[in-house]
Amino acid sequence: MALDVRGLTPLLQVYDMPTSVRFYREVLGFQVVSTSPKFGPDRFHWAMLRLGDAELMLNTAYESDEERPAVPEATRVAAHDDTGLFLGCANVDEAYEELSGKGIPVKEPLVTGYGMKQMYVRDPDGYALCFQWPAKH
Repeated sequence: MALDVRGLTPLLQVYDMPTSVRFYREVLGFQVVSTSPKFGPDRFHWAMLRLGDAELMLNTAYESDEERPAVPEATRVAAHDDTGLFLGCANVDEAYEELSGKGIPVKEPLVTGYGMKQMYVRDPDGYALCFQWPAKH
């Protein structure tokens, strides 16, 4: 018998919570639905975000600002290449126009050999976000 799973919510470790929250909320349109105790505007250690049926959790990679290095650690950011989030997006071209219109560096949509129209963007921590939908033939 298969497990009765009702969703999947990735957890990403982020360098700077306010920057990450603003990107996901103001650029992509996610809503902050829950957080750990707040220390100030967009300042907390953990947050649950939601956009449509997609959920995502963000967690600070460092317990305090004193522990956080002045710049992101190159090895940590390089390791983010191993993580990609694929979001179902019914109109990839429209999403491209929206994000590029906001000045976000985004790659133009393309159709893969397996029939998915995809567009990639990176979040402030270097995680790859792919907006995709089956291409119309």
